[in-house]
Amino acid sequence: MKKRTSSGSHQNRGGTPYDEPWKSPDVLAPRPSAAKPVASAGVPSVEAVLARLRQSPGSLDDLIGYFKLKKLPEQTALEKRLLELGRSGQVRLDRRGRLETTPLEAVPPAKPASATPAAARPTTTAKPLAAEPPTKPIPPPVSKAEAAKVGLVVDVPAVPAKPQGGMLAAAKTAAQSLSRLISGPPATAMPSLPPVAAKPAGGKLKASAAVPVPVLPKVGDELGGKVSAHRDGFGFVVVDGPGEDVFLPAREMRGLMTGDRVRVRITNVEANGRLSGEFVAMLSTAPRFVVGRLRREAGRWLVTPDNQKAQPFELSVSSADLGGAKEGQVVRAEMLSLPGSRSPMTGRITEIVGEHLAPGLEIEIALRRHDLPHEFPPEVEAEAEAFGPEVRAADIEGRVDLRKLPLMTIDGIDARDFDDAVYAEKVRGGYRLVVAIADVSAYVEPGSPLDEEATKRGTSVYFPRRVIPMLPEALSNGLCSLNPNVDRLCLVCDMKLSKDGEVSAAKFYEAVMRSQARLIYEDVATMLAEPKGELARANAKLLPHLQNLDAVFTALFAARQQRGAIDFEGQETKFEFTDDRKIARIVPVQRTRAHRLIEECMIAANIEAAKFVSGRETPALHRVHERPDPQRVQVLKDFLAGRALTLGGGEEPQAKDFAAVTEAARGRPDTGLIHMMILRTMAQARYSPEPLGHYGLALEHYAHFTSPIRRYPDLLLHRAVKHIVKRRKPKSFPYSQEQMEALGLHCSMTERRADEATRDVSSWLKCEFMSHRVGDSFDGVVSAVTAFGLFVDLSGLYIDGLVHISALGEEGYQLDPKTQRLVGRRSGHAYSLGQPLRVQVVRVNLEERKIDLVPAASAAGGSSEMVQRGRTHSPSGAGGQRAGGKGRQPQPQAPSPKSSKSRRSNNKKRR
Repeated sequence: MKKRTSSGSHQNRGGTPYDEPWKSPDVLAPRPSAAKPVASAGVPSVEAVLARLRQSPGSLDDLIGYFKLKKLPEQTALEKRLLELGRSGQVRLDRRGRLETTPLEAVPPAKPASATPAAARPTTTAKPLAAEPPTKPIPPPVSKAEAAKVGLVVDVPAVPAKPQGGMLAAAKTAAQSLSRLISGPPATAMPSLPPVAAKPAGGKLKASAAVPVPVLPKVGDELGGKVSAHRDGFGFVVVDGPGEDVFLPAREMRGLMTGDRVRVRITNVEANGRLSGEFVAMLSTAPRFVVGRLRREAGRWLVTPDNQKAQPFELSVSSADLGGAKEGQVVRAEMLSLPGSRSPMTGRITEIVGEHLAPGLEIEIALRRHDLPHEFPPEVEAEAEAFGPEVRAADIEGRVDLRKLPLMTIDGIDARDFDDAVYAEKVRGGYRLVVAIADVSAYVEPGSPLDEEATKRGTSVYFPRRVIPMLPEALSNGLCSLNPNVDRLCLVCDMKLSKDGEVSAAKFYEAVMRSQARLIYEDVATMLAEPKGELARANAKLLPHLQNLDAVFTALFAARQQRGAIDFEGQETKFEFTDDRKIARIVPVQRTRAHRLIEECMIAANIEAAKFVSGRETPALHRVHERPDPQRVQVLKDFLAGRALTLGGGEEPQAKDFAAVTEAARGRPDTGLIHMMILRTMAQARYSPEPLGHYGLALEHYAHFTSPIRRYPDLLLHRAVKHIVKRRKPKSFPYSQEQMEALGLHCSMTERRADEATRDVSSWLKCEFMSHRVGDSFDGVVSAVTAFGLFVDLSGLYIDGLVHISALGEEGYQLDPKTQRLVGRRSGHAYSLGQPLRVQVVRVNLEERKIDLVPAASAAGGSSEMVQRGRTHSPSGAGGQRAGGKGRQPQPQAPSPKSSKSRRSNNKKRR
């Protein structure tokens, strides 16, 4: 969503601020061995799977190897099929994760629902789907009432809804996929623009869109999800889809690590909905390695993992397995034993990452810690370089020639990959807006080595002063980048807008262009603000086109406000470094009118691309942002009530209701705090082949189209658009709906992986910056209140730390979630969200990315109304904080499901 530069700063390019990983549980990632997303022999039939299991019970990995399923979508489809067989009782799993068959005579055969839409066939002679040869995994049966909601005609008995509600969604997906009709695509050439199909004004999100109500799990239900381990031995399973995490006590965590995918059985459901469970089966394992510092203690070699939260243990390494590493170095070690075993955990060093505190080491650690692909294989580099540095004449044939159109790029000063160029002109009744996007799909073909590597990476990763690109630089900074004054291939979204910002016509076509200028945001903003200034006079030829773009922006932004999209004014920051790569300062990024101009142009192109592919048989990925969780909405309402603000819309507020709050908060001293709380209330955006709408933008259709150089979903959408434009048959498209669904999960995972890696590096740099300031005091503002303490933003530094609850006094404090306050048990003294607080830095832990703070008066031994009246305390029990990120979990006396779960729920809101 964000256009980032090599320095680490980033700008919004047709995106939204709903992509922070601490807002919702991680999206389940498919198996990491991503491969060609092309058509293949397909997943083995149910009969073949059952025959193999009767012959030799095995695990999912055994089946993948036996049937030689090397492609990611096939593996995911097989896994879904096995889960369906498990729910129907034909397959069961033992505690080792081995799959066994249940005798078929013990299982009543289920009649699958027909996936043919009612409108597409006579309802009087409905035939059961079992009479037809299935070409896709058959979903479990659904009731007639449920089927009627999604347009299915069924002839099966009603069955109770599953706890996760996933099967109804699967049936709905199948129905929608089969009911799509191919509409005539526009011609390839560039005559007059065809009118846009009938749609709601502005593509607005329907307020009455149905939202399925999940069925709460009960004791005995089995759920799948991803493990999150705690340093005290217990853990949680972040369940697939919506729902509460499942607490696992220490005895159930033996052999499990953060990132493992498991199946658990619910053993207890509390009145407030919190769940406890037991381990049932291992579905897939996280990589068994650690990145950490090598040290020697009592004659033993030990590797302390860099991520102590996810890997709360140490590895013992024999002298023979050191691999040449020396004490104090940061290494990567393969695990030879698992946590929870009776014997000490052992490992073998496989790589020396670097010297401790060496410049740039934090990035090297993050790359390995998050298992990010960061070196291109030789065959991938060779394929990219084989295209040469210039566009070939043969590649231009059949394309619209836009080389004389004054298209220009507008980006940050440090940007190196330019994937979008814009142009606008006034026409009768409104404006013409041309958004030209680099045609990466002309070079990266499905199934090629370049495509396989791009699939694995999913996105470019932007660290401070270093970029890990999705594509080799020969393409990302060279042949695909829309550099000025050179020919480049592009895919164009050509739009006609009315004066009120509504798109009345749109067309997509392949073209060749030549960027007339490479401009930066600050210069464009200056020229627009001072049209008679020196900079504007120096660019006199470009100024009229920039003013046309500014008029288009005014119209688009008015339409955005009219439909009620949420408009945030978040504060972005960037690092400034010294010559030896140490942080000199952290400075805010000033967001100009030019930033917003480009953002609205990109959003307009994204909307039209999503509408163009929607309703057709050619699958593509949409950017989905769902309505916020009702519990989070209630927390926000309670918070706003304490600030004399009201969120309208009743139990299901619309985006316009949130937009009204942001507008009412504009200009207040606590504006930033209110925007932050609203942002935390939002769900996390994801990729899906289903056009489920974008809540925050108040749109019915939205996708990512404008950044194919750095985002794989955009490249997939380009392929779909071009397939339709060229009038090719849907069956010839190299992706099925199931493959696109798997790729959506994978791309959502790679996006979160990149966010987590960049946040790790940012946190390390902030901690290193603060390590020289231990003992110093700073003014701050309470930015979050949790059961275990206060997060405090240090004014002017754009860094936050944690004041642990143990540093607040002896009487003890309790969290009041409605008012977002910590309240003293005896005195009633409270710490509130947004409250000014002077604090002192008492400890910085680089390895754990934690900054410990205490109230400044308390550290000095004096009295303070901010702590307890006339009392002092020692900060020795203070907890830690990941700078700019997660805080440490409290140390429970006895990690019961209730106490541990509530703490994690509070901490989860920061993720």
